[in-house]
Amino acid sequence: MSSITTDNAGQYGDSRKLAVRARLHSEYTIAETGWFPWVAAQLPLKPGDRVLDIGCGPGWFWTAVANLLPEQLDLTLADLSPGMVDEAVARCSALSLSSVRGKQADAAALPFEDGDFDLVIAMHMLYHLPDPAAGIAEMWRVLKPGGFLAVTTNGIGNMREIYRLTAVFGSAPTDPAAEAFGYEAAERLMRSQFGNVAMSEYPASLRITKPEDVFLALTSYPPGEGAGGPEIASFRQAIAEAFRQSNGVLEVRRESALFLSRKTA
Repeated sequence: MSSITTDNAGQYGDSRKLAVRARLHSEYTIAETGWFPWVAAQLPLKPGDRVLDIGCGPGWFWTAVANLLPEQLDLTLADLSPGMVDEAVARCSALSLSSVRGKQADAAALPFEDGDFDLVIAMHMLYHLPDPAAGIAEMWRVLKPGGFLAVTTNGIGNMREIYRLTAVFGSAPTDPAAEAFGYEAAERLMRSQFGNVAMSEYPASLRITKPEDVFLALTSYPPGEGAGGPEIASFRQAIAEAFRQSNGVLEVRRESALFLSRKTA
């Protein structure tokens, strides 16, 4: 398995490596609505809700959708990485929220009381857990009766057109996040815990025009990161050939979705 899903300390001590990968989406996504606003539109938020963002990362989501949020939200930002928590709190403290607090936390052992939150959101993070079911059970525990869990993840076909290029490193030609916790796992584990789940898939694709951005994204984590000279040369050649065959514009399919479950009373 790629260390994008296992080396949390190395990959997420701060947002620098994540930002390199996020650039592909921010620069090249083709969609009617951006990813963060699209997710925000699916969330059943009400004024005054207590919200936990587990695996909050650098808090980009909340700054991107600040004008779409209801009033008086009480936001708790939690992440295994203290560096990410600090960055997220600093970024989100300027927003018009009722309160913002940060907490270093393991998603499989949340340091919160039963029934603390109206909404828990876990965006593209459950594939980092050795036992995603344990994380989902903890999220269920800290939700109030009637509260919601919102989870985002990728499908196994996500960005296959570029992941297949990593075969030169011996990697599988698929999204490592989806291999660890994709659509099927999200549907099965959330339904098992909550008894209900609804899926909404984000309608989008990528049109990538700069080979260097593909190279930087896929060498921001092992095995691309730290690969030897011959492998790097082969990887650059594979990228160049892919762009040549597609006349300079690499059309890439996105498979990302939001899964929503409600804790019954």
